[in-house]
Amino acid sequence: MTRYLVTGGAGFIGSNFVHYLLAKYGPEVEIINIDKLTYAGNLDNLKDIAQTPNHRFVHGDICDARLVEELMPQADVVVNFAAESHVDRSIGAPDDFIKTDIYGAFVLLEAARKSGVRKFIQISTDEVYGSILSGSFRETDRLEPSSPYSASKAGADRLAFSYFVTYGLPVVITRCSNNYGPYQYPEKLIPLFVTNALEDKNLPIYGDGLNVRDWIYVMDHCDAIDFLINNGENGQVYNVGSGNERTNLDITDIILRELGKPESLKTYVADRLGHDRRYSVDTARIRSLGWQPKYTFEEAMVHTIQWYKTNPWWWSKLKTGEYLAFYRQNYKRDL
Repeated sequence: MTRYLVTGGAGFIGSNFVHYLLAKYGPEVEIINIDKLTYAGNLDNLKDIAQTPNHRFVHGDICDARLVEELMPQADVVVNFAAESHVDRSIGAPDDFIKTDIYGAFVLLEAARKSGVRKFIQISTDEVYGSILSGSFRETDRLEPSSPYSASKAGADRLAFSYFVTYGLPVVITRCSNNYGPYQYPEKLIPLFVTNALEDKNLPIYGDGLNVRDWIYVMDHCDAIDFLINNGENGQVYNVGSGNERTNLDITDIILRELGKPESLKTYVADRLGHDRRYSVDTARIRSLGWQPKYTFEEAMVHTIQWYKTNPWWWSKLKTGEYLAFYRQNYKRDL
């Protein structure tokens, strides 16, 4: 029996990871799932496992040291997904990102140090490296984050490493490329464009649409995390990616084609401030241990698009109220 503390487990990647653990290990795991339930944390993501006896949801903030210290002794493995994670929002409200992403990570690391957990996985991002026009970043390359979001993640990343060096905490850090899949909040590129297309609304493309990202299916990311819990070397950083580099225009075309929607829905808007041109990570380190992605880009994209198509109950209510107000105020988008 392995006991997990999953933070941010009602969010996109966190909830998929909880589903992954329960599907793979069943009663062999116990999961405490803590989430603050901000705009991106959604109990609907956990609706189908709400009554699962070995999964317990706790509504709480990782910045709450008293709560974290109460929960930590009940865990063997900590996986920290909890973070403010949207670049646009970080430009408008960077203080939220500093508090959750850095201070929240500190609270977790301190409690983990005191309770002696078996493994602490800090979920970082490839965005900590900054942009690269050719080649791919290795784990030893310099970090040059270019947004408050990526800077806050870089801070937490290095803080976690310092707890390995200073205190011997068994930390593993992952830097993953762009995720896509079910339960992703519809402010991110793929769910935003899929749901807008389904509603015959404009698809707002930043700049010339030629920014490049490596896209990984969320369940491949979950599989990599599980693999590193069991096989990762303490104190190491592991890039996680699938080698599926696509421009934003490529993604847009795939979505329109799969849904049978016209190209006239494409709408070019002013580029994001500090918009990185290309992200790419070298994944040789984790692949040398025996891990590789299981899903092809084509099949996972079709599955993802179809999931949003068949689950309007999940996303339609999210594209109202606070969500729309934020974008209309800050980016004047026609959503």
